[in-house]
Amino acid sequence: MVGPMMNQRKRIVMIAHDNRKLDMLEWARDHYEVLRHHELHATGTTGGIIAEDLGLDVHRFLSGPLGGDQQVGAALAEGRLDVVIFFWDPLEPQPHDVGVKALLRIAVVHNCPIACNRATADFLLASPLINEDYRPAASPGDLAPEERHISDIGVAAR
Repeated sequence: MVGPMMNQRKRIVMIAHDNRKLDMLEWARDHYEVLRHHELHATGTTGGIIAEDLGLDVHRFLSGPLGGDQQVGAALAEGRLDVVIFFWDPLEPQPHDVGVKALLRIAVVHNCPIACNRATADFLLASPLINEDYRPAASPGDLAPEERHISDIGVAAR
């Protein structure tokens, strides 16, 4: 089984908690030449900072605590985003921690590439797949409930 096609021009969403916004901006500056060829999305303030500083067109969702995390999660579940760059702050309590965890869960369920730190984000944008059409293997989120049973893939349950 295969998942939905990701076109050559990826739909990349960037999210950064308050303590990581400058890190995200620095990362986006460093990857400007790659990012400018893709469709960019971001949560509220992060999107505003990137758009203003780099002069790039960035579709902005709401701020994370005001529902932006849920908007991004819905867009992932609906196949409207391809890649997530999420510089979150695991050491700082977040008032919307439940939304953050839900977003991370949705990205994994739908087999979406997600980078939660700069090193992984660097690897994602350096991958040759970032500029090619790509069809990932189907994820559990892409399958109907009756298709998700382990016995259907020929693996004995242990």
